[in-house]
Amino acid sequence: MKFVLSILILACVTTSCSTKSKTRLEQQNAFLAGQNAALRQQQTAQLAAQFPVVTIIGAVQNSSVPWVSGLTLAQAIATANYLDSKEPEEIILTRQGESATLPPKVLLDGTSIPLEPGDVVEIR
Repeated sequence: MKFVLSILILACVTTSCSTKSKTRLEQQNAFLAGQNAALRQQQTAQLAAQFPVVTIIGAVQNSSVPWVSGLTLAQAIATANYLDSKEPEEIILTRQGESATLPPKVLLDGTSIPLEPGDVVEIR
């Protein structure tokens, strides 16, 4: 009887240690994953500063368009390669947290809308 009791106690201690070390390993992995995510975000921000882009959200093939001096909204959408078979209903341009909604016909009318680095264009 003592032998069985000893085995049960040993099993409980071993399981507890295993659970604690598993939990510690999970915590370390979560910490490292967070550190890696922060590092990737920092590297992305540094690259964006070195290579400015305009982000296009919607049915496009390329959501990131390199910004160059003189880039217009029409050029950015053409570079992004709009994929939807129907014409967009609206275009939302966001610059430094402020948004403006534009009717798509402004592009067809030939209106030149200059873009700045970091602009976000959403095509709906």
